[in-house]
Amino acid sequence: MPAEERHRLTEGALEAIAEYGFGVHVITKSPLVLRDIALLQRISRGSTAAVSLSITTIDDKLAYRVEPGAPPSSERFLALRALADAGIETRVALMPVLPFLEDSPDNVRAIVERAKECGVRAIVASFGVTLRDRQRAHFYARLDESFPGVRAQYEARYGDRYVCASPDGDALRVQFEALCAKHGIRTSVRPLLVPSADEPRLFA
Repeated sequence: MPAEERHRLTEGALEAIAEYGFGVHVITKSPLVLRDIALLQRISRGSTAAVSLSITTIDDKLAYRVEPGAPPSSERFLALRALADAGIETRVALMPVLPFLEDSPDNVRAIVERAKECGVRAIVASFGVTLRDRQRAHFYARLDESFPGVRAQYEARYGDRYVCASPDGDALRVQFEALCAKHGIRTSVRPLLVPSADEPRLFA
């Protein structure tokens, strides 16, 4: 969150995690995570520290329209490179991939290839989006503002469905898995901890 730069709440949480020897998986859209590299390195010495940057388009202009106020994709990739160079496990959260806007083979290929260049170890993808009732109304209003005509495509294909999978999702998944295998990138993540039978599971 932009307010994190001033309030530094995540930094305080990471300090507590480091002190007590827990692992952590940070999921963010912000290169501000680079401020906490030293803490993440400290955590990784005793447990696991991983950082996922959410990236759903290679195109900075499209990223700005889809996620106004968030840092562009290019800055997120640079953050991944810096984290990887610092010895932190880096991942990409390729989700949600918006149907009719981001679900092209070229976009998916470019993200995987750029991720490889930046030292990314894993990419977890979901080719589609979920829409709850009030969330749907807000999403459709933003589509009308920024992408005229796309709302009609959503309404025609999905109606009131909660899960709005990409029309090309199966083909994209095959392409994605093949590209990741080629580049040695995992498409799933392991648990941070392996709990005993009476403990809750904590997944990365």
